Formats: sequence, C-alpha cells, structure tokens
Amino acid sequence: MRKVLLVRYGEVFLKGANRPHFLKILTDNVKRAVKPMGGHVWMSDSHIYVSDVEDMDECVRRVRKVFGLYSVSPAIECEKDLDEIAQHCVEMMKPYSGTFKVFGKRSDKKFPMNSLEFAAELGGRILDANPNLTVDIHKPQHKLHVEVRDKCYICCEEIMAVGGLPMGTGGRAALLLSGGIDSPVAGYNLMKRGVRCCAIHFQSPPYTGELARDKVMQLAKELAEYSGGMRVYLVPFTKCQLEIHEKCPEGLGTLITRRFMMRIAQEIARQYEAQALITGESLGQVASQTMEALCCTDAVVDMPVFRPLIGMDKTEIMEIARNIGTYETSILPYEDCCTVFTPRHPVTRPKLDTMPKAESKLDVEALVREAVENTQMEIVY
Repeated sequence: MRKVLLVRYGEVFLKGANRPHFLKILTDNVKRAVKPMGGHVWMSDSHIYVSDVEDMDECVRRVRKVFGLYSVSPAIECEKDLDEIAQHCVEMMKPYSGTFKVFGKRSDKKFPMNSLEFAAELGGRILDANPNLTVDIHKPQHKLHVEVRDKCYICCEEIMAVGGLPMGTGGRAALLLSGGIDSPVAGYNLMKRGVRCCAIHFQSPPYTGELARDKVMQLAKELAEYSGGMRVYLVPFTKCQLEIHEKCPEGLGTLITRRFMMRIAQEIARQYEAQALITGESLGQVASQTMEALCCTDAVVDMPVFRPLIGMDKTEIMEIARNIGTYETSILPYEDCCTVFTPRHPVTRPKLDTMPKAESKLDVEALVREAVENTQMEIVY
C-alpha cells in the first residue's frame, strides 16, 4: 500500500486527434509542479498519478494549480485483493458519519466481481464496521471511489482544480501588470486558456518606490505558481511621463500615457515572441477605459489586445482575485505609475484623429526606444 495523488483532467478530453499532444504537455506541467518535492508522475488509463511525496497536502496545493486539470484526490494504491481493498475502505470511512455511497469501477475485466457487485460488497463491509453510516445512493454526503486498474485505487475526497487548458498550448502573450486588482486577474484568465505570459511593469522612480516594485514582483510570483515561472520586464517610465506632463494637453495625459505603454509593451512582446498583449481594462471603469479611449490606445499597436475583463464589474473581478490569491497583495497601499500626474479633468471621449497633434511635441520613437533599451528582466517562480 502507498499513498498517491489521483489527478483528473477535463477539457483535454475534447481535443480528438490532438489529445496526445495536450496530454504530454499537461503531464510535463504536473511533473514541473511536483519537481521540488521529488514526486514521481505517470499516466495510466486516462488518469495522471503522483506518488513518492512526503507532504501530500503541499502536493495537492501545487498540483491543483496546474491548468488543464479538473480535480485531484489523495488516494491509496493497493493490490487487487478483495479483503485488502475492503480493509482500506473501512479504515478510510472510519472518521465519517451520515450517508455514503461506494462507486466501484472495474477497468480490469479479470477481476472476479463486476462493478455493481464490487460496490455492494464493499458497502456492506463498511456498514458492518461503522454504525454511524447509512447508504444513500441518490444524494450521499460521502462518496467513496474504488477503481480496479493495474492496481486498486481508493479515495473519498475530490478537490477541484483550476480547469482550463494546459499551459503552453495557447501561444504567448505579454501582460501589462500594474499593482492593482484587475491586471493579475486578466493575466490569470488568459493563462487558464493555455497562454504562456510574461509580465511588463512600468515604474517611475522617484514617484514610485521599492515597495511598489516589490508588490508587483509578489503579484508576479503569485501568478507564476500557476505557470511554473514568469518573466517580468521592468520598464523605466519616468522620462516618458515627465515629457507627456510637460508637453501634452493635460486632459489627454492619461490617455497618451497609455498609448506609450502600449507601444513599449508591443516592442517587448516581440522580443518575447508573444502574439498578443493583455490588459486588465474593464469598459467604463475609469476615464481611460471608455470605448473611444480604448480605440485610441489600440491604434498605436498592430498586434491583438486581449481584455478578458472588459464586460465584468469590480465585484466580479475582486471575487476572482480572492479565489486565485492575488487580492491581498493587490490592495497593499503602494502607488504605481498610473497615479503619477493624473489630470484633474481627463477627457473621456477623445477623438482618434486629434491624437497625433496632441503628441506632436514628443519624440515618440526616441522615448519608446530608450525605455525598451533600459528595461530590466527578472524571472520569478
């Protein structure tokens, strides 16, 4: 007998002829997640298994964050001997009271009992040993799964995983990561679709300090737990903001700032071989996120801009942030560069054809080039 983690995958089942490719990437991602624990990972009969880990709770925490997985279950692996199986089932159900049901599955057709007979026999032995349990086949409080494959696997707890598609199957994108609540959630949503992301953060010292930078790096680390690592590009943005503040119409300052961010992000994204940009914008949330403003920012780049939060309200975004573990970091009170030189009366309905004139006093290419050339890159895990 040994303890194993039974891992179930979800949407990958729908991939048809491409399924082996997705499963290989998914299995490799599980191996990467448990590598620090020295775990052994293998696939058999439409399941992934993890064994040889001392801390099963930590293994569960790591594996359930692997995109592409539906659920995980701490399980016992034992020989295909009915008495031994029954003994483990009885021990596993000892702490429980209320109603239960045994779900028996016999993939090995050489096993002498069929699935229904197998489940009934185990259920009877559990009832004899635990008077606090009764059988309910329709809505049981506790579900005991017993599967006979190459070995027998027994589990009574199913822990939901993050779902989605395996990381690395959806291409690459660059996430504009601020220190707020929205952008980490936007990145998570695209990562969930198999997109491998780098993060691009704009910093404006001395207006933004080390605490703000540390906050963003922590957010990147929290996202990296789902992806197995993440590159973070730190862009020096002070000069751009000062030039915009001094030479451009005040009401368009935030919008022009966003346009520069998009230009710089696109250049860095190309270095990362990304095919798209990701932002955390939600329609109408602030002045720079109106329909007209978004059209003005998109006009300066020629790669797709994904906005997975565009139709969500703040309450929905905050709930996801709590669920993925970024909320508490995001609300730390350290300002990012988006709050520097905020205009008193920002234009909310800008005209696209007026933007070249508004930026005419700036050497756009030189400012973008200097920012990109002085960008620093770090990798977080």
